[in-house]
Amino acid sequence: MGVFKVSGVLSAAELATIVVFFSSRLQVRVWRWVCCAACRRAAPLLPAMALSCVLRPTCRHLCSSSALLSSLPGRDRSLLAEKKAAAKWKRKEKSREGCSLPGSSWEERLANVVTPLWRLPYQEQLLVKYESQRKVLQTLASRLEELGIGVQKAGGLCCPLQPVVPSPIISGYRNKSTFSVNRGPDGNPKTVGMYVGTGRARNIVCVKASHLENIPPKHKQVAQCYEEFIRCSSLDPCILFHEGGHWRELVVRTTSHGHTMAVITFHPQELGQEALATQKTLLKEFFTCGPGAVCALTSLYFQESTMTRCSHEQSPFQLLHGEPHIFEEVLSLKFRISPDVFFQVNTGGAEVLYRAVGELCEADRDTVLLDICCGTGTIGLSLAHQVSKIIGIEVVEKAVEDARWNAAFNGISNCEFHSGKAEAVLPQLLSSWEDARPLVAVVNPSRAGLHYRVVRAIRNCKSIRRLLYISCKPEGEAMRNFLELCCPPDPGKKLAGEPFTPVLAMPFDMFPHTVHCELVLLFTR
Repeated sequence: MGVFKVSGVLSAAELATIVVFFSSRLQVRVWRWVCCAACRRAAPLLPAMALSCVLRPTCRHLCSSSALLSSLPGRDRSLLAEKKAAAKWKRKEKSREGCSLPGSSWEERLANVVTPLWRLPYQEQLLVKYESQRKVLQTLASRLEELGIGVQKAGGLCCPLQPVVPSPIISGYRNKSTFSVNRGPDGNPKTVGMYVGTGRARNIVCVKASHLENIPPKHKQVAQCYEEFIRCSSLDPCILFHEGGHWRELVVRTTSHGHTMAVITFHPQELGQEALATQKTLLKEFFTCGPGAVCALTSLYFQESTMTRCSHEQSPFQLLHGEPHIFEEVLSLKFRISPDVFFQVNTGGAEVLYRAVGELCEADRDTVLLDICCGTGTIGLSLAHQVSKIIGIEVVEKAVEDARWNAAFNGISNCEFHSGKAEAVLPQLLSSWEDARPLVAVVNPSRAGLHYRVVRAIRNCKSIRRLLYISCKPEGEAMRNFLELCCPPDPGKKLAGEPFTPVLAMPFDMFPHTVHCELVLLFTR
């Protein structure tokens, strides 16, 4: 890239004109300049695509870019505004694609995508996450104000916000990792790793994850062995379904007991049963008596899938080797884990979260706890000792089987688990609710949030006075749920019940080095 040097002192208008000229005529990467009125020096800022590693100029008196705009004549001001808007859009696109400073290694680019806060000290990461949660609560307060609900507290928040609760484990905390198969930086299509780039931009590169802070060594070892296996295989990887190929993603799950489960997804294409059996045998031999034996797998599963994601009901997980389940311990309880069930990816962080949920519920021996989207029953079962009864609802049938086994194994009898979609099970359950005992609800949905019928059933059940909403993406679909829970009664939407009010927000860092955070929002009415 050529460098254009400016000597002497230039006005804001002159500097901005240089930017407009070079960006529109020479089509080169532009370095934006601002003129500091306080010290009369021209100070360079890195281009938009390099903001992930921004270098701060020594001058503390830089004028805002709006000052440059106001000093330009109309046509140039319009052009510069368009350039600024384009740069902003490009910045978002590049950040999505994991682009970094020129010269960054592929490992750094992947780290910037998967763990964008990896360069920051951990305490600074917590401050970044606190700020993001503060903005969520400000947005919720503003949206509620638009509905005529005055809930704003200090700082424009809808309720008090506690400091982010840190994770007890900072590195290698994930108990589940998903690895893709695609072309690597060297062009080899049998590379096992994670993506830099996007399918839409057609610039995907699969980079090995051996350097990522959040993935434990065991996961990396299994991924490396799987790559070794498919590179020796005569079958091609399945990168695009319509282009053929077979070997697809790898999921690795581990527990604190030293258990390791590997789940390999395979596209059968036109292979017959005999050919499929041969591949399963080769895979089993590799991981039991071949080079992959070093992984010491507790369970090896194989799933034939012609879709991006397949449940066990759609395409059964086939156990090729070992035990059908792995086991984890949370708050002194033992939990059984199947291949496709939801289990918090940070086990140590989950223990901290569940203890706090137990305190926020303020439940006693007369309370019935409604655990919606309960997974394997971890939240409900961990609180069973302090409530009268647990009622869990979960859409994944295997997870419900695990939840029932977990209850029986741990000697917990005051619980029942229902299999099915929450929007089908919950309304039917609550419509006939006549129990006089206090009812507390805990919801822990996926990023898609709760179905509207679930929110409506909760709103219209007078027995539910306290609700804990656990969200890993509160700025997404969960925000819609928050508004539905708190809005005034609306006969048109069949929201007849008294609205809830947010009273406390407590964020938990379940995902160190990433921008994500688990937010527990307490509602009462």
